[in-house]
Amino acid sequence: MHAIADPDGALALWRDRALDFERAVGRIVLGQERVIRLLTIAVFARGHVLLEGDVGVGKTTLLRALARAIGGAYERVEGTIDLMPADLVYDARVGEDGRPRVDPGPLLRRGPELSVFFFNEINRARPQVHAMLLRLMAERTVSAFGREYVFPFLQVFADRNRVEREETFELPAAARDRFFMEVQVKAPEDFAARRALVFDPRFHDTDLLIAEVPEAIIDYRSLDQVSREIQNAIPASDAIVAYTIALWDAIRTPDKAGIAVPGVRMDRLVQGGASPRGMSYLIRAARVRAWLEGRDIIVPEDLRAVFPEVMAHRIFFDPVYEMRREEISADLCRAAFATVPAP
Repeated sequence: MHAIADPDGALALWRDRALDFERAVGRIVLGQERVIRLLTIAVFARGHVLLEGDVGVGKTTLLRALARAIGGAYERVEGTIDLMPADLVYDARVGEDGRPRVDPGPLLRRGPELSVFFFNEINRARPQVHAMLLRLMAERTVSAFGREYVFPFLQVFADRNRVEREETFELPAAARDRFFMEVQVKAPEDFAARRALVFDPRFHDTDLLIAEVPEAIIDYRSLDQVSREIQNAIPASDAIVAYTIALWDAIRTPDKAGIAVPGVRMDRLVQGGASPRGMSYLIRAARVRAWLEGRDIIVPEDLRAVFPEVMAHRIFFDPVYEMRREEISADLCRAAFATVPAP
């Protein structure tokens, strides 16, 4: 291997902090090692994340722990059908003196120090709110009171209610494409973790549990710069470039790649997606994963490790197959790696 372009050793020190970050979060969020690694990758790639999972599997606890370990300010908004874009910016109400007053809302309350913004049950909010959130994600800015507010360190996390269908507004494809990753959070399978979560009182008081996480293990103000340095320090060989393009072709035209998924007409399955932006996100994630693994170059396993979370939601299926999206997209991603020869 070639040495990482890190003459002053700064990236090595940051890698140590990143691993400390994972360990600290992992001590209070049990049985979610893969999820924690994916979120660490997203943090150091500076990408927004959509979480999916059943109620009560620890998504909010995970994000609160992550926010505490990153430092900076944390805000959470609940998606509701009556939530409007202005509600994210200001809070209009009647004060104790009976007069109307306007206070800063969840975005402006913390100002430029806001580092983690969690939108709970995003599909309960109206499309107007989604549109504002998309701008916030893309530009880290909002306009209010005749001026523009900038959130230079902001990272957005959201989760989606997958159980209920009434009074929900599903995110359009363009909105989902703005998320760097979509990560599934499931109940842990490890017996010891399940037993601890159910029977150990330590895990029953979330506030005390979160307080165990050391504050600001990584400096949120430095993450953008560190992310750029990681991307510049981890190259992709010609073989990996060719391999990545071949994977891209395989998921865009799976019938031509010889991929077969049971019960699916492969010539009509994929209607679009897997854009250049999506593939660039894949490489961003793979570079961070290689760095976390202590390597100086991307290998095929780095692509495989992040591929479903980065790419699956960017592949647009024929409506006939949308109800089976989770199953089919997983099969398609596995088949692509089984079909395309690795260098």
